[in-house]
Amino acid sequence: MTLVGTYVALSKPLVAAFPVLLLAWLRFGIAALAMPHWLQRPADEPPMTRRTRGLVFLESFLGNFLFSVCMLFGVSMTSAVSAGVIMASIPAVVAVASWMFLRERIGWRIGLAIGCAAVGIGLLALSPAHAAAPADAPRGAMPWLGNLLVFCAVLCEAAYAVIGKSLTGRLGPKRISSLINLWGFVLSTPFGLWFAWKFDFASVGAGTWGLLVLYALAASIWTVWLWMTGLKHVPAAQAGVFSVMLPVSAALVGVLVLGESLGGAQILAFAAALAGVVLATWPARRGTPSVH
Repeated sequence: MTLVGTYVALSKPLVAAFPVLLLAWLRFGIAALAMPHWLQRPADEPPMTRRTRGLVFLESFLGNFLFSVCMLFGVSMTSAVSAGVIMASIPAVVAVASWMFLRERIGWRIGLAIGCAAVGIGLLALSPAHAAAPADAPRGAMPWLGNLLVFCAVLCEAAYAVIGKSLTGRLGPKRISSLINLWGFVLSTPFGLWFAWKFDFASVGAGTWGLLVLYALAASIWTVWLWMTGLKHVPAAQAGVFSVMLPVSAALVGVLVLGESLGGAQILAFAAALAGVVLATWPARRGTPSVH
């Protein structure tokens, strides 16, 4: 989650250099070249059922393809700090998804956590600092639309956590990583080819290409493998708790690397969102049912 937050923030220079759908296609393509050997089914792994194939597709479509598109378009219209605040709602959203699809109970603390996340996002939306689009945003971009797209990415991330938990009982982490990346490449290829046809690749500097390679490896290989390996041993709702590192690292990179600033309303919004995280993650008393 720390790596995800880092590449969410660092994707801002990339969306300034590449069209979003071309960037997504290049990401999946670079990662596919790096892990073809992970596609092979291990000898001790049973063949995939129709349900497993469907889950793999949904994991890629929601957690890879749609997440990338919403996140990249979103951060191109808003700041990395704003994206970090909104993504602080991931643990609460994962808890709701776990309740809806895994029938896990939501206690009063999870309910308050959801409320804190809503307050944080509301404060962010009303912040005067976001009355105008960022200086490097595309012409006509609206911060509220960027924030909405980032929240759509949050919903995709919640689906990614819930579906990923089901997949880890059927496939190994490396095979899941390679399969969902391959699906992401297939889904983005029509858009990628269209934008690549008109794009001037010679205009991209060496530093940007290097950042693109790191982004592709982190987004499609390192973070997916780490997440799926962890999900083998941790419940989905509890795994969602660790997504707190995503907004924290995104905001830190925005402030320390991209030169963004934290205003008073943003600090309050971030505090409200993190208060929700504390409520959601505070250990339950011994002998009482977990709120997750």
